[in-house]
Amino acid sequence: MNLAHQHYAVLGAGLLGRLLAVTLAQRGAKVEIFDQGGPAAEHSAAHVAASMLAPLAESAITAANVVNMGMYSLARWPSILAQLAKPVFFQQAGTLILWHRQDVAEAKRFAAKLNYNCEQNSTLSTPQTLGLEDIYALEPSLGNRFQDGLFLPHEGQLDNRQLLASLAEELHRLKVNCHWYQSIEPHELQQNLYTGMIDCRGLGAKAAWAKSSNETNPLRGVRGEVVRLHAPEVKLTRPIRFIHPRYPIYIAPKENDIYVIGATEIESEDLSPASLRSTMELLSAAYTVHSGFAESRILETLTQCRPTLKNNLPAIRMTETGVMAINGLYRHGFMIAPAIVDCAIELLENRDSQQIDRVHSPLAAQLQLAVLPERALCAS
Repeated sequence: MNLAHQHYAVLGAGLLGRLLAVTLAQRGAKVEIFDQGGPAAEHSAAHVAASMLAPLAESAITAANVVNMGMYSLARWPSILAQLAKPVFFQQAGTLILWHRQDVAEAKRFAAKLNYNCEQNSTLSTPQTLGLEDIYALEPSLGNRFQDGLFLPHEGQLDNRQLLASLAEELHRLKVNCHWYQSIEPHELQQNLYTGMIDCRGLGAKAAWAKSSNETNPLRGVRGEVVRLHAPEVKLTRPIRFIHPRYPIYIAPKENDIYVIGATEIESEDLSPASLRSTMELLSAAYTVHSGFAESRILETLTQCRPTLKNNLPAIRMTETGVMAINGLYRHGFMIAPAIVDCAIELLENRDSQQIDRVHSPLAAQLQLAVLPERALCAS
Protein backbone atom coordinates (compact mmCIF):
# COMPACT_ATOMS: atom_id res chain seq x y z
CA MET A 1 0.00 0.00 0.00
CA ASN A 2 1.26 3.44 -0.92
CA LEU A 3 1.43 5.45 2.30
CA ALA A 4 1.03 8.82 0.56
CA HIS A 5 -2.27 10.53 1.43
CA GLN A 6 -3.10 7.87 4.04
CA HIS A 7 -4.10 9.10 7.51
CA TYR A 8 -2.38 7.70 10.62
CA ALA A 9 -2.71 8.33 14.34
CA VAL A 10 0.46 7.71 16.38
CA LEU A 11 0.00 7.36 20.14
CA GLY A 12 3.11 8.20 22.14
CA ALA A 13 5.71 10.80 21.17
CA GLY A 14 8.83 9.34 22.68
CA LEU A 15 11.73 8.31 20.46
CA LEU A 16 9.87 5.59 18.57
CA GLY A 17 6.64 7.56 18.12
CA ARG A 18 8.42 10.66 16.84
CA LEU A 19 10.68 8.72 14.51
CA LEU A 20 7.74 6.78 13.10
CA ALA A 21 5.53 9.87 12.71
CA VAL A 22 8.32 11.73 10.89
CA THR A 23 8.97 8.75 8.60
CA LEU A 24 5.28 8.46 7.70
CA ALA A 25 5.02 12.19 7.03
CA GLN A 26 8.15 12.11 4.87
CA ARG A 27 6.39 9.48 2.75
CA GLY A 28 3.42 11.76 2.22
CA ALA A 29 1.03 10.44 4.85
CA LYS A 30 -1.17 12.69 6.95
CA VAL A 31 -0.16 12.10 10.56
CA GLU A 32 -1.50 13.03 13.98
CA ILE A 33 0.49 12.29 17.12
CA PHE A 34 -0.81 12.20 20.71
CA ASP A 35 1.26 12.30 23.91
CA GLN A 36 0.69 12.87 27.61
CA GLY A 37 3.70 15.18 27.68
CA GLY A 38 5.03 18.03 25.59
CA PRO A 39 7.62 18.66 22.87
CA ALA A 40 10.51 18.07 25.33
CA ALA A 41 9.42 14.41 25.77
CA GLU A 42 9.80 14.86 29.51
CA HIS A 43 7.85 11.67 30.31
CA SER A 44 9.77 9.51 27.86
CA ALA A 45 12.52 7.03 28.66
CA ALA A 46 14.35 8.59 25.70
CA HIS A 47 14.65 11.87 27.61
CA VAL A 48 16.88 10.16 30.19
CA ALA A 49 18.86 7.73 28.01
CA ALA A 50 22.59 7.87 27.27
CA SER A 51 21.71 6.96 23.63
CA MET A 52 24.70 4.72 22.97
CA LEU A 53 24.67 2.65 19.79
CA ALA A 54 26.72 -0.31 20.95
CA PRO A 55 25.53 -3.66 19.56
CA LEU A 56 28.81 -5.48 20.26
CA ALA A 57 29.00 -4.29 23.87
CA GLU A 58 25.32 -5.14 24.39
CA SER A 59 25.82 -8.60 22.84
CA ALA A 60 27.26 -9.67 26.20
CA ILE A 61 23.82 -9.43 27.79
CA THR A 62 21.18 -9.52 25.05
CA ALA A 63 19.84 -11.83 22.34
CA ALA A 64 21.37 -12.20 18.89
CA ASN A 65 18.33 -10.72 17.12
CA VAL A 66 18.62 -7.49 19.16
CA VAL A 67 22.30 -7.32 18.18
CA ASN A 68 21.28 -7.69 14.52
CA MET A 69 18.76 -4.87 14.92
CA GLY A 70 21.52 -2.79 16.47
CA MET A 71 23.90 -3.38 13.57
CA TYR A 72 21.16 -2.58 11.07
CA SER A 73 20.23 0.60 12.94
CA LEU A 74 23.82 1.76 13.34
CA ALA A 75 24.09 1.85 9.56
CA ARG A 76 20.73 3.63 9.25
CA TRP A 77 21.26 6.49 11.71
CA PRO A 78 23.46 8.69 9.46
CA SER A 79 20.86 8.78 6.67
CA ILE A 80 18.03 9.40 9.15
CA LEU A 81 19.88 12.31 10.76
CA ALA A 82 20.83 13.74 7.36
CA GLN A 83 17.13 14.27 6.59
CA LEU A 84 16.54 16.39 9.69
CA ALA A 85 16.77 20.17 9.38
CA LYS A 86 18.26 20.63 12.87
CA PRO A 87 21.70 19.00 13.40
CA VAL A 88 22.15 16.22 15.95
CA PHE A 89 25.45 15.16 17.51
CA PHE A 90 26.36 11.72 16.17
CA GLN A 91 29.61 9.87 16.71
CA GLN A 92 30.93 6.52 15.57
CA ALA A 93 34.34 6.42 17.27
CA GLY A 94 33.96 3.07 19.03
CA THR A 95 33.59 2.09 22.67
CA LEU A 96 36.43 1.81 25.19
CA ILE A 97 36.16 -0.92 27.86
CA LEU A 98 38.23 -0.44 31.02
CA TRP A 99 38.72 -2.18 34.35
CA HIS A 100 40.94 -2.13 37.41
CA ARG A 101 43.49 -4.87 37.99
CA GLN A 102 41.43 -6.56 40.70
CA ASP A 103 38.61 -7.07 38.18
CA VAL A 104 40.71 -8.72 35.47
CA ALA A 105 38.90 -12.06 35.81
CA GLU A 106 35.55 -10.41 35.11
CA ALA A 107 37.11 -8.54 32.18
CA LYS A 108 38.42 -11.79 30.71
CA ARG A 109 34.95 -13.35 30.91
CA PHE A 110 33.48 -10.28 29.21
CA ALA A 111 36.11 -10.36 26.44
CA ALA A 112 35.57 -14.09 25.87
CA LYS A 113 31.83 -13.52 25.50
CA LEU A 114 32.37 -10.75 22.93
CA ASN A 115 34.86 -12.84 20.94
CA TYR A 116 32.44 -15.77 20.89
CA ASN A 117 29.65 -13.49 19.66
CA CYS A 118 31.91 -12.19 16.88
CA GLU A 119 32.58 -15.76 15.79
CA GLN A 120 28.82 -16.34 15.59
CA ASN A 121 28.02 -13.04 13.84
CA SER A 122 30.34 -11.95 11.04
CA THR A 123 28.85 -8.42 10.96
CA LEU A 124 30.44 -7.63 14.35
CA SER A 125 33.97 -6.22 14.52
CA THR A 126 36.37 -8.17 16.72
CA PRO A 127 37.36 -6.37 19.94
CA GLN A 128 40.92 -5.04 20.02
CA THR A 129 43.08 -5.77 23.08
CA LEU A 130 44.74 -2.64 24.44
CA GLY A 131 47.74 -1.93 26.61
CA LEU A 132 48.65 1.25 28.49
CA GLU A 133 50.08 3.04 25.42
CA ASP A 134 47.09 2.07 23.26
CA ILE A 135 44.66 3.44 25.84
CA TYR A 136 46.66 6.67 26.08
CA ALA A 137 46.59 7.04 22.28
CA LEU A 138 42.79 6.74 22.26
CA GLU A 139 42.11 8.81 25.39
CA PRO A 140 45.14 10.90 26.44
CA SER A 141 43.26 12.47 29.34
CA LEU A 142 43.20 9.09 31.12
CA GLY A 143 46.97 9.24 31.52
CA ASN A 144 48.36 5.96 32.88
CA ARG A 145 45.39 5.00 35.06
CA PHE A 146 44.64 1.78 33.20
CA GLN A 147 47.07 -0.91 32.10
CA ASP A 148 44.65 -2.95 29.99
CA GLY A 149 41.45 -2.43 28.04
CA LEU A 150 39.37 -3.36 25.04
CA PHE A 151 38.38 -1.25 22.07
CA LEU A 152 35.14 -2.01 20.23
CA PRO A 153 35.47 -0.30 16.84
CA HIS A 154 32.64 1.33 14.87
CA GLU A 155 30.23 1.62 17.81
CA GLY A 156 28.55 4.96 18.24
CA GLN A 157 26.34 7.32 20.16
CA LEU A 158 24.18 10.38 19.59
CA ASP A 159 22.69 13.16 21.71
CA ASN A 160 19.23 12.10 22.88
CA ARG A 161 18.03 15.60 23.80
CA GLN A 162 19.16 17.07 20.49
CA LEU A 163 17.48 14.25 18.57
CA LEU A 164 14.17 14.59 20.39
CA ALA A 165 14.19 18.36 19.80
CA SER A 166 15.12 17.92 16.15
CA LEU A 167 12.34 15.37 15.63
CA ALA A 168 9.84 17.73 17.31
CA GLU A 169 10.89 20.48 14.93
CA GLU A 170 10.57 18.08 12.00
CA LEU A 171 7.03 17.17 13.08
CA HIS A 172 6.17 20.86 12.92
CA ARG A 173 7.91 21.34 9.56
CA LEU A 174 6.08 18.36 8.05
CA LYS A 175 2.75 19.67 9.37
CA VAL A 176 2.14 16.73 11.67
CA ASN A 177 -0.78 17.59 13.96
CA CYS A 178 0.72 17.27 17.45
CA HIS A 179 -1.74 16.80 20.31
CA TRP A 180 0.53 17.52 23.27
CA TYR A 181 -0.57 16.86 26.86
CA GLN A 182 -3.29 14.46 25.74
CA SER A 183 -3.25 10.98 27.25
CA ILE A 184 -5.56 8.89 25.10
CA GLU A 185 -6.43 5.23 24.45
CA PRO A 186 -6.84 3.89 20.89
CA HIS A 187 -10.56 3.15 21.44
CA GLU A 188 -11.14 6.81 22.35
CA LEU A 189 -10.27 7.90 18.81
CA GLN A 190 -12.78 7.73 15.99
CA GLN A 191 -11.25 4.81 14.14
CA ASN A 192 -12.97 5.38 10.81
CA LEU A 193 -11.07 8.67 10.46
CA TYR A 194 -7.74 6.87 10.15
CA THR A 195 -6.11 4.41 7.79
CA GLY A 196 -4.43 2.98 10.87
CA MET A 197 -3.39 3.65 14.46
CA ILE A 198 0.05 2.93 15.88
CA ASP A 199 0.48 2.60 19.64
CA CYS A 200 4.03 3.54 20.76
CA ARG A 201 3.16 4.55 24.31
CA GLY A 202 5.63 2.31 26.12
CA LEU A 203 4.46 1.79 29.69
CA GLY A 204 1.42 3.92 28.90
CA ALA A 205 0.13 0.90 26.97
CA LYS A 206 0.56 -1.48 29.90
CA ALA A 207 -3.18 -2.01 30.46
CA ALA A 208 -3.81 -2.60 26.75
CA TRP A 209 -1.07 -5.26 26.52
CA ALA A 210 -2.34 -7.02 29.64
CA LYS A 211 -5.94 -7.02 28.41
CA SER A 212 -5.23 -8.49 24.98
CA SER A 213 -2.60 -11.00 26.07
CA ASN A 214 -4.54 -12.47 29.01
CA GLU A 215 -1.46 -12.09 31.19
CA THR A 216 -1.17 -10.33 34.52
CA ASN A 217 1.99 -8.41 33.74
CA PRO A 218 3.28 -8.88 30.17
CA LEU A 219 4.75 -5.37 30.10
CA ARG A 220 6.79 -4.01 32.98
CA GLY A 221 9.08 -1.12 33.76
CA VAL A 222 12.80 -1.52 34.45
CA ARG A 223 14.15 1.45 36.37
CA GLY A 224 17.36 3.19 35.34
CA GLU A 225 19.22 6.08 36.97
CA VAL A 226 21.65 8.50 35.36
CA VAL A 227 23.61 11.58 36.31
CA ARG A 228 24.35 14.38 33.85
CA LEU A 229 27.52 16.32 34.56
CA HIS A 230 29.35 19.32 33.17
CA ALA A 231 33.02 18.31 33.37
CA PRO A 232 35.30 20.57 31.30
CA GLU A 233 38.44 19.08 32.88
CA VAL A 234 37.78 15.53 31.74
CA LYS A 235 38.04 15.60 27.92
CA LEU A 236 36.98 12.05 27.08
CA THR A 237 36.14 11.63 23.40
CA ARG A 238 34.13 8.40 23.18
CA PRO A 239 31.84 6.25 25.37
CA ILE A 240 33.56 4.26 28.10
CA ARG A 241 32.24 1.17 29.87
CA PHE A 242 33.83 0.37 33.17
CA ILE A 243 33.79 -3.26 34.32
CA HIS A 244 33.15 -3.58 38.03
CA PRO A 245 31.39 -6.35 40.02
CA ARG A 246 29.10 -3.93 41.89
CA TYR A 247 28.53 -0.99 39.57
CA PRO A 248 29.58 -1.50 35.94
CA ILE A 249 29.06 2.07 34.76
CA TYR A 250 29.02 3.73 31.37
CA ILE A 251 30.27 7.25 30.66
CA ALA A 252 28.91 8.87 27.49
CA PRO A 253 30.56 12.19 26.55
CA LYS A 254 28.31 14.62 24.68
CA GLU A 255 29.08 18.01 23.18
CA ASN A 256 30.14 20.98 25.30
CA ASP A 257 31.75 18.88 28.06
CA ILE A 258 28.47 17.20 29.06
CA TYR A 259 28.72 13.62 30.36
CA VAL A 260 25.94 11.11 30.95
CA ILE A 261 26.83 8.52 33.57
CA GLY A 262 24.67 5.54 34.42
CA ALA A 263 24.66 1.91 35.48
CA THR A 264 21.69 0.96 37.57
CA GLU A 265 19.03 -1.42 36.32
CA ILE A 266 16.36 -2.22 38.86
CA GLU A 267 13.27 -4.41 38.45
CA SER A 268 10.95 -1.68 39.63
CA GLU A 269 8.52 0.86 38.24
CA ASP A 270 9.42 3.35 40.96
CA LEU A 271 9.90 6.80 39.43
CA SER A 272 11.00 8.53 42.62
CA PRO A 273 14.34 10.41 42.58
CA ALA A 274 17.61 8.50 42.67
CA SER A 275 18.82 7.36 46.07
CA LEU A 276 21.86 8.84 47.78
CA ARG A 277 23.63 5.46 47.65
CA SER A 278 23.15 4.86 43.94
CA THR A 279 24.15 8.44 43.11
CA MET A 280 27.29 8.18 45.23
CA GLU A 281 28.21 4.86 43.61
CA LEU A 282 27.82 6.31 40.11
CA LEU A 283 29.89 9.36 40.94
CA SER A 284 32.61 7.50 42.85
CA ALA A 285 32.97 4.99 40.01
CA ALA A 286 33.23 7.86 37.51
CA TYR A 287 35.91 9.45 39.68
CA THR A 288 37.97 6.25 39.62
CA VAL A 289 37.91 6.39 35.82
CA HIS A 290 38.95 10.07 35.69
CA SER A 291 39.79 12.26 38.68
CA GLY A 292 38.68 15.34 36.72
CA PHE A 293 35.09 14.42 37.55
CA ALA A 294 35.77 15.65 41.11
CA GLU A 295 35.44 19.25 39.91
CA SER A 296 32.45 18.61 37.64
CA ARG A 297 29.06 20.19 38.23
CA ILE A 298 25.98 18.01 38.66
CA LEU A 299 23.37 19.20 36.16
CA GLU A 300 20.72 16.56 36.77
CA THR A 301 20.06 13.26 38.47
CA LEU A 302 17.36 11.43 36.52
CA THR A 303 15.28 8.29 36.80
CA GLN A 304 13.02 6.59 34.28
CA CYS A 305 11.57 3.16 33.56
CA ARG A 306 12.20 1.38 30.28
CA PRO A 307 9.20 -0.56 28.85
CA THR A 308 10.11 -4.24 28.88
CA LEU A 309 8.22 -7.36 27.79
CA LYS A 310 8.56 -10.72 29.55
CA ASN A 311 11.40 -11.98 27.36
CA ASN A 312 13.20 -8.58 27.29
CA LEU A 313 12.73 -8.50 23.50
CA PRO A 314 10.83 -5.98 21.36
CA ALA A 315 7.62 -6.89 19.55
CA ILE A 316 5.12 -5.49 17.07
CA ARG A 317 1.55 -6.59 17.65
CA MET A 318 -1.12 -6.32 14.97
CA THR A 319 -4.52 -6.25 16.66
CA GLU A 320 -7.89 -7.36 15.35
CA THR A 321 -9.14 -3.78 15.66
CA GLY A 322 -6.51 -2.46 13.26
CA VAL A 323 -4.05 -1.04 15.80
CA MET A 324 -0.33 -1.66 15.34
CA ALA A 325 1.17 -1.81 18.84
CA ILE A 326 4.97 -1.56 19.25
CA ASN A 327 6.64 -2.09 22.59
CA GLY A 328 9.39 -3.70 24.66
CA LEU A 329 12.48 -1.82 23.46
CA TYR A 330 13.86 -2.17 27.01
CA ARG A 331 17.35 -0.63 27.38
CA HIS A 332 18.01 -0.69 23.63
CA GLY A 333 15.70 2.05 22.38
CA PHE A 334 18.19 4.21 20.50
CA MET A 335 20.23 1.20 19.44
CA ILE A 336 17.35 -0.55 17.63
CA ALA A 337 14.72 2.13 16.90
CA PRO A 338 15.53 2.53 13.17
CA ALA A 339 15.15 -1.22 12.64
CA ILE A 340 11.80 -1.23 14.45
CA VAL A 341 10.54 1.76 12.45
CA ASP A 342 11.63 0.29 9.12
CA CYS A 343 9.86 -2.98 9.98
CA ALA A 344 6.71 -1.08 10.93
CA ILE A 345 6.75 0.85 7.65
CA GLU A 346 7.25 -2.37 5.70
CA LEU A 347 4.30 -3.94 7.48
CA LEU A 348 2.10 -0.95 6.69
CA GLU A 349 3.13 -0.99 3.03
CA ASN A 350 2.74 -4.75 2.53
CA ARG A 351 -0.50 -5.21 4.42
CA ASP A 352 -3.07 -5.86 1.70
CA SER A 353 -5.75 -7.31 3.94
CA GLN A 354 -7.26 -6.87 7.38
CA GLN A 355 -6.62 -10.57 7.97
CA ILE A 356 -3.78 -10.69 10.51
CA ASP A 357 -2.45 -13.99 9.18
CA ARG A 358 -1.59 -12.32 5.87
CA VAL A 359 0.62 -9.67 7.45
CA HIS A 360 4.26 -10.27 6.65
CA SER A 361 7.57 -8.40 6.70
CA PRO A 362 10.78 -9.70 5.11
CA LEU A 363 12.84 -7.28 7.22
CA ALA A 364 11.16 -8.39 10.44
CA ALA A 365 11.87 -12.01 9.49
CA GLN A 366 15.49 -11.19 8.72
CA LEU A 367 15.99 -9.46 12.07
CA GLN A 368 13.83 -12.02 13.90
CA LEU A 369 11.58 -9.28 15.24
CA ALA A 370 8.40 -10.73 16.71
CA VAL A 371 5.27 -9.64 14.79
CA LEU A 372 2.40 -11.03 16.80
CA PRO A 373 -1.25 -11.30 15.80
CA GLU A 374 -3.53 -10.52 18.71
CA ARG A 375 -5.20 -13.91 18.57
CA ALA A 376 -1.77 -15.59 19.06
CA LEU A 377 -1.18 -13.53 22.17
CA CYS A 378 -4.57 -14.44 23.54
CA ALA A 379 -3.97 -18.11 22.82
CA SER A 380 -0.67 -18.07 24.69
